[in-house]
Amino acid sequence: MCGIAGFFDFNLKSTQTHLEQMVNTMNHRGPDDKGVEIYKNSFASVGLGQARLSIIDLSEAGHQPMNYKHFSIVFNGEIYNYQEIREELIKEGHIFKSECDTEVILQAFEKWGIESIHKFIGMFAFAIYDSVLNEITIVRDRAGAKPFYYYWNKGLFLFGSELKALHPHPDFEKKIDQNAVQLYFSQVHHGYIPAPHTIFENTYKLKPGHLIKLNLVNRSLKIESYWEVSTFYKLPKLKIDYESAKIILHHTIKSACEYRMVSDVPVGIFLSGGYDSAAVAAMLQTGRSNKLKTFTIGFEEGNSEAPQAKQTADYLGTDHHEFICTTTEAQQIIPTLPYYFDEPFADSSAIPTMLVSKLARQTVTVALSADAGDEVFGGYSNYIRLNSYLSQMNRIPNYLKPLAKKIGLFASTVIPDNSYILKHKIEGISKALQADDLNQAADLTGFMNSLPKKYHEKLFQNYLRKIDTSNQLDITGFHNSIETAMAIDYQMYLQNDILTKVDRATMSVSLEGREPLLDHRIIEFAAQLPIEYKLDGNTGKKILKDIVHKYIPKELMDRPKRGFTLPIYSWLKKDLSFLIDEYLNNIAVAKSGLFNVDFVEAQVKEFKSGKLHYTTFIWKMLMFQMWYDCWINSKN
Repeated sequence: MCGIAGFFDFNLKSTQTHLEQMVNTMNHRGPDDKGVEIYKNSFASVGLGQARLSIIDLSEAGHQPMNYKHFSIVFNGEIYNYQEIREELIKEGHIFKSECDTEVILQAFEKWGIESIHKFIGMFAFAIYDSVLNEITIVRDRAGAKPFYYYWNKGLFLFGSELKALHPHPDFEKKIDQNAVQLYFSQVHHGYIPAPHTIFENTYKLKPGHLIKLNLVNRSLKIESYWEVSTFYKLPKLKIDYESAKIILHHTIKSACEYRMVSDVPVGIFLSGGYDSAAVAAMLQTGRSNKLKTFTIGFEEGNSEAPQAKQTADYLGTDHHEFICTTTEAQQIIPTLPYYFDEPFADSSAIPTMLVSKLARQTVTVALSADAGDEVFGGYSNYIRLNSYLSQMNRIPNYLKPLAKKIGLFASTVIPDNSYILKHKIEGISKALQADDLNQAADLTGFMNSLPKKYHEKLFQNYLRKIDTSNQLDITGFHNSIETAMAIDYQMYLQNDILTKVDRATMSVSLEGREPLLDHRIIEFAAQLPIEYKLDGNTGKKILKDIVHKYIPKELMDRPKRGFTLPIYSWLKKDLSFLIDEYLNNIAVAKSGLFNVDFVEAQVKEFKSGKLHYTTFIWKMLMFQMWYDCWINSKN
């Protein structure tokens, strides 16, 4: 694990000093070693750099950039099955100088070319420079566990594991992309900028499961997809009985968990009160004589899963570590969020994720998390609601469905103009009722979780009527609308929110986060299972829960899902009210030139008057303004 950075400069202006400055922005990602190298090339200045967090092969043999024949690499992540690939290459006559997975990638690439990535089980983002072909190959893992940012403009290609790595380069232009800002504010519940977009123009995130080929001779850049989750949802469903499916899935999850224990440094597990982390902890602790370390964070106020996590830990017999956080300790994280997240990011659960990472880092260097269970196995309540909704729609006679259009028109005339979100939702239901194909109604989940056009028109000074939606999923060809909704959540919410949150939070304290449930073997198998194996009436994650019950009694696990619910409203009304006064006053809001100051002022007044439902907007606006102050206003 590490932070990588580099440049390919056709203007021949970039220097080693620039590269060193880029790498130094990511000290938190790689405190153990640093390396930079400038390569001679007649077409462009080529620079590769890395800040290393040593996990496998702690010796100097794992130093990067690593060179092998005419290939050079910088690599962030882990290839968990590198030992098997290494043995395969040794049988083919390859000789290795180190015990690390970086060298395995290089030699695999030399042997099999780009096809080698299909052999990798892991999380990765790497750049390989071929000095003979004058070509760069950049690859990001299938799920997007590891980030990759790049800037491509005026003959300059910059890249980094974090957006902040690009800032030190003197030719990096920080021009805010209004399209991205509108995407950030477009979600009802969360605020993030989805790949391939970033907050800046000409700057992008490489999408998960994609690769870049950059030719230094003709300056061509080509982006290709090599893995898409939708591919597996659209395949014919496996003809397999439930018990057999459960056995195969159990074996695959256990294999994924064991792979992620491969390390030359201590490993622990994030444990909540839910099924996902219980599955990981149970499969790894059962049969082991040594107690695995598990970590949970709790709060003095707000919902906390700490008691349920302790129950699970006690039953499994782990070495459990719990930290009950005060309001003051949680609030102290907030000013650091804009720096570590680089872009406006408004998921408040970043706060407990950073706190539990800090707790774990006291005793381990690697922590296993259990994200993706909800998206892969159908755990979110909105899937159950959508299932129920579609069942009811099926009962409506076709001759009554034209009335849906009239309902939408009636709502638009009766509901007050300032209730544009309610209006938007009723219009969404009306559209779904009119759908010829009920599977199209899955798009309702995206529609209902987005903010209406009128909201944007009021918020922005210069509203872009048409925004770039290249991040959207092709929803044709799915077997049912529930799986369409799951795939949308996988591609949007999981990849752009949850995985961003976990990467930045863990890396902020030099902790490597690993995700067993993101193993592509699990995702591919689960996507091809019949939907009833995952969703059973009012129960989500059916097959995963039945596997967990082999380890932990059902009566111990069946408890309400709570998650981390922070008292953001009360914080902003009381202890943190000064942040609203500092960042959301008219002068501060006007600085970016993006927003309608009067509209924001009205929203703040409504919030201060005690209207709870304005909290999400206020938090999103606050995170944007704090980011702007950190990265645009700041002289540093």
